[in-house]
Amino acid sequence: MKTADCDILIVPGLGNSGPDHWQSRWERKLPTARRVEQADWNAPDRAAWTSRLVEAVAAATRPVVLVAHSLGVIAVAEAAPLFGDRVKAAFLVAPPDVARPDMPPSIHHSYGEVPREPLPFPSMVIASRTDPYCGYETADDMAAAWGSLLVDAGDAGHINTESGHGPWPEGLTRFATLLGRI
Repeated sequence: MKTADCDILIVPGLGNSGPDHWQSRWERKLPTARRVEQADWNAPDRAAWTSRLVEAVAAATRPVVLVAHSLGVIAVAEAAPLFGDRVKAAFLVAPPDVARPDMPPSIHHSYGEVPREPLPFPSMVIASRTDPYCGYETADDMAAAWGSLLVDAGDAGHINTESGHGPWPEGLTRFATLLGRI
């Protein structure tokens, strides 16, 4: 599938993705990309984030490919059973372990267990060996539960601006690989 043939929905995590984040750069670069907006980026509400994502998918005019980062990955897993057949693939980067005791209180209040049902569309999880929000083994376990292809990003931190991932050309290459499979 080519990017022109799908609606690319950017699904940021906690705090949204700033202007230098790879998601924001991709949104500006890919003409069919748009961000799924949330009412409050700093106080995530599982039900509200899921609802907004389902609404964005329903409003799409072409097949949908999701590009999620961090807590946005969990939102995708939560909403997946509600998409019908509109989502064709998901690119899932740096999923957080929401059950960790060191997660911000706003996440603990809204998120409990990570959904473990297989995703009904092809997906790729990109996980770092040094993500401060999720151990690699936990990300591997999530990917296996979801039926996702796991890509080892090595020593990449949280794969965000702070870890040096602005343009992230390696990510675009992986994204193109996923698109080539659908």
